[in-house]
Amino acid sequence: MPGRNIFITGGTGYMGSRLIPLLTARGNRVTALVRPGSESALLPERPGAGGADHSPLKVATGNALDAESLRGALGDCDTWVQLIGTPHPAPWKGDRFRAVDLQAVKASIAALAGSGIRHYVYLSVAQPAPVMGAYVQVRQEAEARLRETGLAVSFIRPWYVLGPGHRWPAILTPAYKILERWPATREGALRLGLVTLGQMLATLIYAADNPPVSLRVYPVPEIRSQNP
Repeated sequence: MPGRNIFITGGTGYMGSRLIPLLTARGNRVTALVRPGSESALLPERPGAGGADHSPLKVATGNALDAESLRGALGDCDTWVQLIGTPHPAPWKGDRFRAVDLQAVKASIAALAGSGIRHYVYLSVAQPAPVMGAYVQVRQEAEARLRETGLAVSFIRPWYVLGPGHRWPAILTPAYKILERWPATREGALRLGLVTLGQMLATLIYAADNPPVSLRVYPVPEIRSQNP
């Protein structure tokens, strides 16, 4: 089966930079939007003469918060993977969540008109949650706006992702296992459980490969079920 034409925003980030080579290795063509001057983060070595047209990765420069910039970079892409997010989310970054995370989704929706995008994969967050209220609220609003587009949408809802540089919560694993066994705490412990970077990448790949008819949500238990 021929690969998809995937547009990625947030491709130079922690997850995106690892996802892109996995997507291209599966036969997909990927267009990654980066800020001007950041091209080398994804293309450290420029292809030789005549090689760029056949590369499975195209790096486009632009502003992920501006609809016109996004529209100009979309080309013939049919799938959008939205990974834009404020680094190191914290409760006091509410204004930043709205100015960057939510604005990126609003700009992307505005850029959809006339495009070939038929499936939108959104990196959201587990919900509801007892903490990080501003962060969760922005993700909920973004999800609601995406549902209104009429596109097929996939929402990936992790809580904390364990990976290089992000391993300290692993010490909580024994406590999670206990909470997951108790009926009173099982649902919340599963919803807000820990997932690995490998599981997240596998889930993003699966979601991109398998567009739903209208909506599909990937909560923590389903993310964990993906084998990297």
